[in-house]
Amino acid sequence: MESLGVAIIGCGSVHHVHVDAIKNNGMGRILWFVDSEEERAKSSAQKYGGKWCTNYSKALEDPKLDLVHICTPHYLHAQMAIDAVNAGKHAFVEKPAATNLEAAKLMAESAKKNNKLIVICFQNRYNPTSLKAKEIIDSGELGKIKGVKGLVTWFRDSDYYTLSGWRGSFDTEGGGVLINQAIHTLDLMQWLVGEVEHIEGNVSTRALKGVIDVEDTADATLYFKNGARGIFYATNCYTDNSPIELEIHMEKGKLRISSGELIRIDDGEHKVLVNENSEQSPYKSYWGKSHDIAIRKFYECLKQNSKTDIIPLDDGLEALKIVDGIYKSSSTGKKIKIN
Repeated sequence: MESLGVAIIGCGSVHHVHVDAIKNNGMGRILWFVDSEEERAKSSAQKYGGKWCTNYSKALEDPKLDLVHICTPHYLHAQMAIDAVNAGKHAFVEKPAATNLEAAKLMAESAKKNNKLIVICFQNRYNPTSLKAKEIIDSGELGKIKGVKGLVTWFRDSDYYTLSGWRGSFDTEGGGVLINQAIHTLDLMQWLVGEVEHIEGNVSTRALKGVIDVEDTADATLYFKNGARGIFYATNCYTDNSPIELEIHMEKGKLRISSGELIRIDDGEHKVLVNENSEQSPYKSYWGKSHDIAIRKFYECLKQNSKTDIIPLDDGLEALKIVDGIYKSSSTGKKIKIN
């Protein structure tokens, strides 16, 4: 079967993960590397093979191109994805879909109009811990979900923002810890538990006040349609990148995901159901280990004309709705209706 023609737009650090995943699955051939900085695009093309350019419109004109990977700063995601589907290409987009919900909805409309797919890279759904937790929850063996807890306590210094040229501003990043670091956890919370109906939360800037315009700390209470209640806390003010903790409380026990393990807690007994720590990754640990799976699932979908096991934009919007709801709640002091 003929390989899919691929362009990678954005040649920063995360694009290497995408390149390796494409090479590993054997279903795609990278035709273009695109970056506004000529040396980065040229360097990747020389290293991996393919053409390079500084304007993605040139790559979109290639009739052999089937899809693009968008690995650029947040504020560029929406327009690039819209231009891609308008040019008849599919798009695989790093999170978040866009800097705000309105732009993401325009992306969804364009994808539908052109009958093309835009998929969001929430790779942590494919982690073995997440998949096993989902299986147990859906089986009903632990009963109804009562609550969920998500904790993200990480560290980002001022250089992380000031040296990037785009982080730390609502216009270009779309927010801070919520939309950049914690959106994966919010996505897992709603994917595992169900649709969020109302949310009440707060955001603030503490350790990096005067350095960034966005929040470095956020907390929220989530009210799910199925009656479950969630608590959420995220900060970039800690002194280290501690393991994320996600706990689901059910009638007959708990499931806890942390440090690469899924633990089942029944009557005070702790049993490790999944341990991912034997799998080594050459990339940053907080990126997760499932980019490869997420990309392979997307390529299989395109090859087989099936939408099974992918995260289409409509599904990927749920986490962005929660982020938007927390910002609105914080600014108004009110509980916000999400769905």
